Amino acid sequence: MSKISSARRSMLTTGLPVLILLGGLIWFMSRHDSDARPSKVAANAPVQATVTEVKPQDVPIYLTGVGTVTALHSVTVRTRIDGQLDRVGFKEGQDVSAGQLIAQIDPRSAQAQLDQAVAQKAKDQAELANARLNLRRYAELVKQDAATRQTLDTQRAQVAQLEAAVQADEAQISYARTQLSYTHITAPISGRVGERLVDPGNIVHATDAGGLVVIKQIDPIGVVFTLPEDFFVDINHAMRTSKEPLQAVAYSRNSQQPLGHGSLLLLNNQMDTSTGTIQLKASFPNPVHDMWPGQYVNARLYLGVRKQALVMPAEVIQRGPDGTYAYVLDDKDIVHLQYVHVVVMQDGIAVVDKGLAAGQRVVVEGQYKLRPGIHVTKVQTMAATAEKAQ
Repeated sequence: MSKISSARRSMLTTGLPVLILLGGLIWFMSRHDSDARPSKVAANAPVQATVTEVKPQDVPIYLTGVGTVTALHSVTVRTRIDGQLDRVGFKEGQDVSAGQLIAQIDPRSAQAQLDQAVAQKAKDQAELANARLNLRRYAELVKQDAATRQTLDTQRAQVAQLEAAVQADEAQISYARTQLSYTHITAPISGRVGERLVDPGNIVHATDAGGLVVIKQIDPIGVVFTLPEDFFVDINHAMRTSKEPLQAVAYSRNSQQPLGHGSLLLLNNQMDTSTGTIQLKASFPNPVHDMWPGQYVNARLYLGVRKQALVMPAEVIQRGPDGTYAYVLDDKDIVHLQYVHVVVMQDGIAVVDKGLAAGQRVVVEGQYKLRPGIHVTKVQTMAATAEKAQ
Protein backbone atom coordinates (compact mmCIF):
# COMPACT_ATOMS: atom_id res chain seq x y z
CA MET A 1 0.00 0.00 0.00
CA SER A 2 2.79 2.33 0.83
CA LYS A 3 4.29 1.66 -2.59
CA ILE A 4 0.98 2.49 -4.31
CA SER A 5 0.62 5.72 -2.33
CA SER A 6 4.10 6.79 -3.21
CA ALA A 7 3.44 6.07 -6.89
CA ARG A 8 0.30 8.21 -6.81
CA ARG A 9 2.17 11.05 -5.17
CA SER A 10 4.85 10.82 -7.85
CA MET A 11 2.25 11.02 -10.63
CA LEU A 12 0.62 14.01 -8.99
CA THR A 13 3.88 15.85 -8.60
CA THR A 14 4.91 15.26 -12.23
CA GLY A 15 1.46 15.67 -13.86
CA LEU A 16 0.53 18.94 -12.22
CA PRO A 17 3.25 21.01 -13.93
CA VAL A 18 2.35 19.45 -17.27
CA LEU A 19 -1.26 20.47 -16.83
CA ILE A 20 -0.23 23.97 -15.92
CA LEU A 21 1.98 24.16 -19.01
CA LEU A 22 -0.82 22.91 -21.30
CA GLY A 23 -3.23 25.45 -19.82
CA GLY A 24 -0.80 28.28 -20.42
CA LEU A 25 -0.25 27.20 -24.02
CA ILE A 26 -4.00 27.11 -24.68
CA TRP A 27 -4.41 30.61 -23.16
CA PHE A 28 -1.55 32.05 -25.28
CA MET A 29 -2.96 30.58 -28.50
CA SER A 30 -6.42 31.95 -27.79
CA ARG A 31 -4.95 35.40 -26.95
CA HIS A 32 -2.85 35.41 -30.14
CA ASP A 33 -5.91 34.49 -32.21
CA SER A 34 -7.86 37.38 -30.68
CA ASP A 35 -4.99 39.80 -31.47
CA ALA A 36 -4.86 38.60 -35.07
CA ARG A 37 -8.51 39.34 -35.72
CA PRO A 38 -8.19 43.18 -35.68
CA SER A 39 -5.31 43.07 -38.19
CA LYS A 40 -7.48 40.99 -40.53
CA VAL A 41 -10.14 43.63 -40.20
CA ALA A 42 -7.51 46.35 -40.77
CA ALA A 43 -6.39 44.58 -43.93
CA ASN A 44 -9.91 44.92 -45.25
CA ALA A 45 -10.09 48.62 -44.26
CA PRO A 46 -10.29 51.21 -47.09
CA VAL A 47 -6.86 52.18 -48.48
CA GLN A 48 -6.44 55.86 -49.22
CA ALA A 49 -3.95 57.27 -51.74
CA THR A 50 -3.31 60.60 -53.44
CA VAL A 51 -3.00 60.33 -57.20
CA THR A 52 -2.30 62.53 -60.18
CA GLU A 53 -2.24 62.12 -63.93
CA VAL A 54 0.85 61.83 -66.10
CA LYS A 55 0.88 64.95 -68.28
CA PRO A 56 2.83 65.90 -71.40
CA GLN A 57 4.48 69.32 -71.33
CA ASP A 58 7.56 71.15 -72.58
CA VAL A 59 10.41 70.83 -70.10
CA PRO A 60 13.57 72.97 -70.24
CA ILE A 61 16.86 71.07 -70.27
CA TYR A 62 19.50 72.69 -68.09
CA LEU A 63 22.67 71.99 -66.14
CA THR A 64 23.66 73.68 -62.88
CA GLY A 65 27.19 74.39 -61.70
CA VAL A 66 28.97 76.48 -59.11
CA GLY A 67 30.63 79.63 -60.39
CA THR A 68 32.36 82.88 -59.50
CA VAL A 69 31.43 86.34 -60.72
CA THR A 70 34.29 88.01 -62.56
CA ALA A 71 34.75 91.30 -64.40
CA LEU A 72 34.56 90.90 -68.16
CA HIS A 73 37.47 93.34 -68.48
CA SER A 74 39.96 94.38 -65.84
CA VAL A 75 42.65 97.02 -66.47
CA THR A 76 45.46 98.16 -64.22
CA VAL A 77 46.06 101.80 -65.16
CA ARG A 78 49.78 102.57 -65.21
CA THR A 79 51.90 105.54 -66.23
CA ARG A 80 53.99 105.16 -69.39
CA ILE A 81 56.50 107.88 -68.46
CA ASP A 82 58.32 108.89 -65.32
CA GLY A 83 57.24 112.04 -63.53
CA GLN A 84 55.41 113.63 -60.65
CA LEU A 85 51.71 112.82 -60.21
CA ASP A 86 49.98 116.19 -60.21
CA ARG A 87 46.38 115.11 -59.65
CA VAL A 88 43.83 112.32 -60.09
CA GLY A 89 40.50 112.70 -61.83
CA PHE A 90 38.40 110.13 -59.99
CA LYS A 91 37.07 109.18 -56.58
CA GLU A 92 37.62 105.74 -55.16
CA GLY A 93 34.74 103.40 -56.00
CA GLN A 94 33.43 105.70 -58.73
CA ASP A 95 32.04 104.60 -62.09
CA VAL A 96 34.14 106.02 -64.92
CA SER A 97 33.62 106.17 -68.67
CA ALA A 98 36.14 105.33 -71.36
CA GLY A 99 38.23 108.44 -72.11
CA GLN A 100 37.62 110.07 -68.71
CA LEU A 101 40.66 111.64 -67.00
CA ILE A 102 42.27 109.29 -64.50
CA ALA A 103 45.55 111.03 -63.68
CA GLN A 104 47.70 113.99 -64.73
CA ILE A 105 51.52 113.74 -64.76
CA ASP A 106 53.64 116.91 -64.65
CA PRO A 107 53.83 117.80 -68.40
CA ARG A 108 56.58 120.46 -68.33
CA SER A 109 59.48 118.20 -69.24
CA ALA A 110 57.59 116.54 -72.10
CA GLN A 111 56.39 119.94 -73.33
CA ALA A 112 59.98 121.23 -73.38
CA GLN A 113 61.10 118.26 -75.48
CA LEU A 114 58.29 118.93 -77.94
CA ASP A 115 59.21 122.62 -78.20
CA GLN A 116 62.85 121.68 -78.81
CA ALA A 117 61.89 119.28 -81.61
CA VAL A 118 59.67 121.92 -83.24
CA ALA A 119 62.54 124.47 -83.12
CA GLN A 120 64.99 122.01 -84.63
CA LYS A 121 62.60 121.35 -87.49
CA ALA A 122 62.28 125.09 -88.17
CA LYS A 123 66.08 125.44 -88.28
CA ASP A 124 66.50 122.52 -90.67
CA GLN A 125 63.68 123.81 -92.90
CA ALA A 126 65.45 127.20 -93.19
CA GLU A 127 68.72 125.52 -94.17
CA LEU A 128 66.86 123.33 -96.65
CA ALA A 129 65.27 126.38 -98.31
CA ASN A 130 68.68 128.03 -98.71
CA ALA A 131 70.20 124.82 -100.07
CA ARG A 132 67.48 124.52 -102.70
CA LEU A 133 68.15 128.13 -103.85
CA ASN A 134 71.85 127.39 -104.17
CA LEU A 135 71.03 124.24 -106.12
CA ARG A 136 69.07 126.26 -108.68
CA ARG A 137 71.96 128.77 -108.97
CA TYR A 138 74.54 126.06 -109.54
CA ALA A 139 72.34 124.50 -112.15
CA GLU A 140 72.30 127.79 -114.12
CA LEU A 141 76.07 128.22 -113.76
CA VAL A 142 76.72 124.72 -115.06
CA LYS A 143 74.71 125.53 -118.18
CA GLN A 144 76.98 128.58 -118.70
CA ASP A 145 80.12 126.55 -117.96
CA ALA A 146 80.71 128.86 -114.98
CA ALA A 147 80.64 125.99 -112.42
CA THR A 148 81.72 122.38 -112.41
CA ARG A 149 79.42 119.35 -112.46
CA GLN A 150 80.95 118.20 -109.15
CA THR A 151 79.84 121.38 -107.42
CA LEU A 152 76.30 120.81 -108.66
CA ASP A 153 76.25 117.20 -107.42
CA THR A 154 77.57 118.26 -104.02
CA GLN A 155 74.78 120.80 -103.67
CA ARG A 156 72.17 118.19 -104.61
CA ALA A 157 73.50 115.92 -101.86
CA GLN A 158 73.29 118.79 -99.41
CA VAL A 159 69.62 119.31 -100.26
CA ALA A 160 68.88 115.61 -99.81
CA GLN A 161 70.59 115.58 -96.40
CA LEU A 162 68.57 118.55 -95.21
CA GLU A 163 65.32 116.95 -96.47
CA ALA A 164 66.14 113.84 -94.44
CA ALA A 165 66.89 116.01 -91.43
CA VAL A 166 63.46 117.65 -91.71
CA GLN A 167 61.82 114.19 -91.85
CA ALA A 168 63.75 113.19 -88.72
CA ASP A 169 62.58 116.36 -87.03
CA GLU A 170 58.98 115.50 -87.89
CA ALA A 171 59.43 112.04 -86.37
CA GLN A 172 60.95 113.58 -83.25
CA ILE A 173 58.03 115.97 -82.97
CA SER A 174 55.58 113.09 -83.27
CA TYR A 175 57.47 111.19 -80.56
CA ALA A 176 57.53 114.24 -78.27
CA ARG A 177 53.80 114.78 -78.74
CA THR A 178 53.17 111.15 -77.87
CA GLN A 179 55.26 111.47 -74.73
CA LEU A 180 53.35 114.61 -73.83
CA SER A 181 50.02 112.81 -74.31
CA TYR A 182 51.18 110.18 -71.80
CA THR A 183 51.05 112.84 -69.10
CA HIS A 184 47.26 112.92 -69.53
CA ILE A 185 46.09 109.43 -68.50
CA THR A 186 42.51 108.48 -69.40
CA ALA A 187 40.34 105.43 -68.70
CA PRO A 188 40.75 102.78 -71.42
CA ILE A 189 37.40 101.14 -70.55
CA SER A 190 34.19 102.01 -68.74
CA GLY A 191 33.83 100.46 -65.31
CA ARG A 192 34.24 100.84 -61.57
CA VAL A 193 37.54 102.08 -60.15
CA GLY A 194 38.92 100.55 -56.99
CA GLU A 195 41.29 101.86 -54.37
CA ARG A 196 43.70 104.64 -55.37
CA LEU A 197 47.17 103.11 -55.23
CA VAL A 198 49.24 106.32 -55.57
CA ASP A 199 48.52 109.74 -54.09
CA PRO A 200 49.20 113.05 -55.89
CA GLY A 201 52.67 114.43 -55.26
CA ASN A 202 54.46 111.10 -55.58
CA ILE A 203 56.99 110.34 -58.31
CA VAL A 204 55.65 107.58 -60.52
CA HIS A 205 57.60 105.37 -62.90
CA ALA A 206 56.67 103.31 -65.93
CA THR A 207 58.21 100.28 -64.20
CA ASP A 208 55.97 100.51 -61.09
CA ALA A 209 54.32 97.12 -60.56
CA GLY A 210 51.17 98.27 -58.79
CA GLY A 211 50.01 100.96 -61.17
CA LEU A 212 47.75 103.87 -60.27
CA VAL A 213 44.33 102.21 -60.00
CA VAL A 214 42.43 99.14 -61.23
CA ILE A 215 39.28 99.50 -63.36
CA LYS A 216 36.86 96.58 -63.59
CA GLN A 217 33.98 96.37 -66.02
CA ILE A 218 30.92 95.22 -64.06
CA ASP A 219 28.14 95.99 -66.55
CA PRO A 220 28.01 93.66 -68.33
CA ILE A 221 29.71 91.22 -66.00
CA GLY A 222 30.90 87.64 -66.38
CA VAL A 223 30.43 84.38 -64.49
CA VAL A 224 32.99 81.59 -64.71
CA PHE A 225 31.58 78.20 -63.69
CA THR A 226 32.36 74.51 -64.09
CA LEU A 227 30.35 71.44 -65.04
CA PRO A 228 31.28 67.75 -65.00
CA GLU A 229 33.13 66.67 -68.12
CA ASP A 230 30.43 64.03 -68.74
CA PHE A 231 28.16 66.82 -70.02
CA PHE A 232 30.67 68.10 -72.57
CA VAL A 233 29.06 66.26 -75.50
CA ASP A 234 25.59 67.59 -74.61
CA ILE A 235 26.86 71.16 -74.27
CA ASN A 236 28.87 71.02 -77.48
CA HIS A 237 25.91 69.58 -79.39
CA ALA A 238 23.57 72.25 -78.03
CA MET A 239 26.01 75.00 -79.05
CA ARG A 240 26.29 73.59 -82.58
CA THR A 241 22.57 73.20 -83.14
CA SER A 242 21.45 76.48 -81.55
CA LYS A 243 21.30 79.52 -83.81
CA GLU A 244 21.77 81.83 -80.83
CA PRO A 245 24.12 81.67 -77.83
CA LEU A 246 22.96 79.33 -75.08
CA GLN A 247 21.09 81.08 -72.29
CA ALA A 248 22.33 81.15 -68.70
CA VAL A 249 20.83 82.25 -65.39
CA ALA A 250 22.75 83.15 -62.23
CA TYR A 251 21.32 82.47 -58.78
CA SER A 252 22.46 83.42 -55.31
CA ARG A 253 24.02 80.52 -53.38
CA ASN A 254 21.37 80.69 -50.65
CA SER A 255 18.33 81.68 -52.72
CA GLN A 256 16.39 80.67 -55.82
CA GLN A 257 15.93 84.32 -56.79
CA PRO A 258 17.70 84.89 -60.13
CA LEU A 259 20.39 87.56 -60.11
CA GLY A 260 20.56 87.92 -63.87
CA HIS A 261 19.93 86.35 -67.27
CA GLY A 262 22.76 86.16 -69.77
CA SER A 263 24.32 84.13 -72.56
CA LEU A 264 27.23 81.72 -72.86
CA LEU A 265 30.49 83.22 -74.09
CA LEU A 266 33.03 80.44 -73.74
CA LEU A 267 33.36 76.68 -73.58
CA ASN A 268 36.98 76.23 -72.58
CA ASN A 269 39.26 74.43 -75.02
CA GLN A 270 40.63 72.03 -72.40
CA MET A 271 39.19 69.95 -69.58
CA ASP A 272 40.62 70.02 -66.07
CA THR A 273 41.94 66.48 -65.61
CA SER A 274 42.54 67.00 -61.90
CA THR A 275 38.85 67.70 -61.16
CA GLY A 276 37.15 66.10 -64.16
CA THR A 277 35.34 69.33 -65.07
CA ILE A 278 35.04 71.70 -68.00
CA GLN A 279 35.10 75.49 -67.53
CA LEU A 280 32.52 77.82 -69.05
CA LYS A 281 32.00 81.58 -69.06
CA ALA A 282 28.79 83.56 -69.50
CA SER A 283 28.04 87.27 -69.82
CA PHE A 284 25.23 88.98 -67.85
CA PRO A 285 23.79 92.49 -68.02
CA ASN A 286 24.29 94.01 -64.59
CA PRO A 287 22.68 97.46 -64.58
CA VAL A 288 21.77 97.49 -60.87
CA HIS A 289 24.97 95.69 -59.81
CA ASP A 290 23.28 92.66 -58.26
CA MET A 291 26.41 90.70 -59.11
CA TRP A 292 29.88 91.69 -57.95
CA PRO A 293 33.35 90.38 -58.83
CA GLY A 294 34.38 87.55 -56.52
CA GLN A 295 30.80 86.60 -55.60
CA TYR A 296 29.92 82.89 -55.53
CA VAL A 297 26.78 81.97 -57.49
CA ASN A 298 24.95 78.99 -58.91
CA ALA A 299 24.95 79.14 -62.70
CA ARG A 300 22.26 77.37 -64.70
CA LEU A 301 22.96 76.67 -68.38
CA TYR A 302 19.97 75.93 -70.62
CA LEU A 303 20.65 73.43 -73.41
CA GLY A 304 17.18 73.49 -74.99
CA VAL A 305 13.61 72.29 -74.45
CA ARG A 306 12.34 68.71 -74.31
CA LYS A 307 9.06 68.89 -76.25
CA GLN A 308 5.93 67.22 -74.81
CA ALA A 309 7.82 65.20 -72.21
CA LEU A 310 5.88 63.00 -69.77
CA VAL A 311 6.10 64.67 -66.35
CA MET A 312 4.83 63.93 -62.86
CA PRO A 313 5.73 64.95 -59.30
CA ALA A 314 9.08 63.59 -58.17
CA GLU A 315 7.35 61.88 -55.21
CA VAL A 316 5.76 59.41 -57.62
CA ILE A 317 9.08 57.73 -58.38
CA GLN A 318 10.04 54.91 -56.02
CA ARG A 319 13.31 53.01 -55.97
CA GLY A 320 13.75 49.29 -55.50
CA PRO A 321 16.42 46.63 -56.06
CA ASP A 322 15.30 46.22 -59.67
CA GLY A 323 15.22 49.93 -60.52
CA THR A 324 12.79 52.85 -60.40
CA TYR A 325 9.07 52.23 -60.44
CA ALA A 326 5.69 53.87 -59.82
CA TYR A 327 2.35 52.71 -58.51
CA VAL A 328 -0.30 52.98 -61.24
CA LEU A 329 -4.10 52.80 -60.83
CA ASP A 330 -6.23 51.19 -63.50
CA ASP A 331 -9.87 52.00 -64.32
CA LYS A 332 -11.06 49.88 -61.37
CA ASP A 333 -8.66 51.58 -58.91
CA ILE A 334 -6.49 48.48 -58.67
CA VAL A 335 -2.83 49.18 -57.90
CA HIS A 336 -0.16 47.93 -60.31
CA LEU A 337 3.60 48.28 -59.99
CA GLN A 338 5.14 49.71 -63.15
CA TYR A 339 8.89 50.06 -63.74
CA VAL A 340 9.84 53.31 -65.46
CA HIS A 341 12.93 54.96 -66.91
CA VAL A 342 13.58 58.41 -65.45
CA VAL A 343 15.31 60.84 -67.79
CA VAL A 344 15.81 63.62 -65.26
CA MET A 345 14.46 64.90 -61.97
CA GLN A 346 14.49 68.66 -61.49
CA ASP A 347 12.44 71.38 -59.81
CA GLY A 348 10.29 68.80 -58.02
CA ILE A 349 9.17 66.98 -61.17
CA ALA A 350 10.29 63.75 -62.81
CA VAL A 351 10.55 63.23 -66.57
CA VAL A 352 10.14 59.66 -67.85
CA ASP A 353 10.37 58.26 -71.35
CA LYS A 354 9.53 54.58 -70.77
CA GLY A 355 6.91 52.73 -68.77
CA LEU A 356 4.08 55.27 -68.63
CA ALA A 357 1.70 57.04 -70.97
CA ALA A 358 -0.07 60.38 -70.84
CA GLY A 359 -3.30 60.29 -68.83
CA GLN A 360 -2.36 57.38 -66.57
CA ARG A 361 -3.02 57.85 -62.87
CA VAL A 362 -0.03 57.43 -60.58
CA VAL A 363 0.18 57.49 -56.78
CA VAL A 364 1.83 60.54 -55.24
CA GLU A 365 1.25 59.87 -51.52
CA GLY A 366 0.47 56.74 -49.56
CA GLN A 367 2.76 54.28 -51.34
CA TYR A 368 3.80 52.67 -48.04
CA LYS A 369 0.27 51.21 -47.68
CA LEU A 370 0.12 49.79 -51.19
CA ARG A 371 0.93 46.44 -52.75
CA PRO A 372 0.27 45.26 -56.31
CA GLY A 373 -3.31 44.09 -56.63
CA ILE A 374 -4.71 46.18 -53.76
CA HIS A 375 -7.98 47.96 -54.43
CA VAL A 376 -7.83 51.64 -53.50
CA THR A 377 -11.23 52.60 -52.14
CA LYS A 378 -10.43 56.19 -51.32
CA VAL A 379 -8.78 58.01 -54.20
CA GLN A 380 -7.84 61.64 -53.62
CA THR A 381 -6.41 63.83 -56.37
CA MET A 382 -3.61 66.33 -55.78
CA ALA A 383 -5.98 69.24 -56.51
CA ALA A 384 -8.37 68.08 -53.80
CA THR A 385 -5.47 67.68 -51.38
CA ALA A 386 -4.32 71.23 -52.09
CA GLU A 387 -7.79 72.68 -51.53
CA LYS A 388 -8.11 70.77 -48.26
CA ALA A 389 -4.76 72.10 -47.07
CA GLN A 390 -5.80 75.65 -47.89
